[in-house]
This record gives sequence, structure tokens and C-alpha cells, in this order.
Amino acid sequence: MNKLIVIGGGGFAKEVVWLAQDCGYQVVGILDDNADMHGQEAMGIEVLGSVDTWTAYQDCQFILAIGSPRIRHLVYQKMLNASQGAATPKFATLVHPNVIKSDSVSIGEGSIICAGCILTVEIAIGRHTILNLSDTIGHESTLGDFVTLAPMVAISGNVTLSDYSEVGTGAAIRQGLTIAKGGMLGMGGVQTKDIPENAIFAGNPAKPLKTLPAVETKC
Repeated sequence: MNKLIVIGGGGFAKEVVWLAQDCGYQVVGILDDNADMHGQEAMGIEVLGSVDTWTAYQDCQFILAIGSPRIRHLVYQKMLNASQGAATPKFATLVHPNVIKSDSVSIGEGSIICAGCILTVEIAIGRHTILNLSDTIGHESTLGDFVTLAPMVAISGNVTLSDYSEVGTGAAIRQGLTIAKGGMLGMGGVQTKDIPENAIFAGNPAKPLKTLPAVETKC
């Protein structure tokens, strides 16, 4: 049985512990930078220490169980920095056994596909991307690296979600549209036009709400 360490100690990390166990992994610990959690347990799994101690567990694979794309990427960079030129961490890819997908779906390293998702045909999913519960992705769609979909998102065909983009619970995206790098569609939003870089859109139809700072790609 493959051994796994979950990175992050929040609520989603607890769900990922459950998912990983359903996928046949032995979850041996959690790493989180909140010192108050060290030595405590989540879902019966001990919080072993901070993220930069991952190098003590190189016989394990890792999964980034952090919902925010931006924070998830910063933690990923922190793990790489902690390696100091040694072997880089080995990341698992978790796909729940009841996910429905065709053979023409590709899924990048470190990504998480939760229970109830349906992925149709000719779909490309990047690295360290999260599809939460019961998301549906239509034909010929592309999701970049470090993308997050909350539960029950409906994406039509030929949609492009660029790196670090995020889609809130229950949102829907019309066919052929794009969310640019770092953009976000809010909970329940209905996207009817492209969303620019680092912009938050919300509502039905979705309209611009605010602009976020550019994505930090280095620690």
C-alpha cells in the first residue's frame, strides 16, 4: 500500500484524507504550518509538523489539500525550496473510484478529482488542480495548473480555465469561454463572457466585482 502525507490541516484536508483512503492509500500523517495543530489529530491522522519538514518523509508521496489556488502554489514552492537541491517531493494524483471519465481525459500530477465528478471527452487537466464533489466538465475543455473548482460546478464544452483560476460552488460556465490566469467566478455565478486575468466575476449573469493582485509565483 502506498504511503501518503496530506499537506494542509483544514476542512478540505480532512475530506482528502477520506478520499485518499478510498483510493487505497495509507495516510500516515499531515503537515501544516499552524504550530498549534502539531501533535493533534484530524480524521485520526496525526499532524506531524510544518510543511518544510517533508524531507523527513521521502518514502511517502504527498498531496496538496489546500483549496486556494494561490496559497496551494506558494506551499508547493515552499516544499521545493525546502529540498535544497535534493530529491523533489513525489506527488500523488487522487481520482475517486466512482468518478466517470473517458479514456481521452488526461490528469496532471498532484491533482485531486473528488467523488461524483463526470469528465466527458478530450479534456486536459493540469498539475495540482482540484475538482471538488460532483463537478461536470464538458468536451474539449482545458484546465491549467493549480485550478480549483468548488462542488457542483457545471462546465460546458471548449472551456479554458487558466492557471490559478477558481470557480465557486454551484457556478456554471457557458461553452467556449475562458477564465484567464488568476481569475475567479463566484459561488452560483453564471459566466456568459470571458473573465480577464485576476478578475472576480459574480452573479447571474456574472459581472466584474473586483480585481485581485497578480498571482505570486515565488515564495
